[in-house]
Amino acid sequence: MGSVAVIMRVMPESPEVDLEQLKKALKAKLPGIQDMQIEPIGFGLKAIKLAAVVNDCGGETDAIEKSLNEIAGVERAEIIEVTLN
Repeated sequence: MGSVAVIMRVMPESPEVDLEQLKKALKAKLPGIQDMQIEPIGFGLKAIKLAAVVNDCGGETDAIEKSLNEIAGVERAEIIEVTLN
């Protein structure tokens, strides 16, 4: 079993969500985060794009997506890409 790099986009519920607090919550929930960037979406809304290294075992990426969607202030967390590390 190896590891994979997961690229995700996390959309906040609204432009008023404190992205710095959201970044801290994401790091607490997913300790394998290697990089996080804020990217503008439009109309004042910004998303957090992150890269994390996780174990390559079946279904773990789905569990990560589900756990990030449970964080307060997150409207949607979605996996953009999964690559071998």
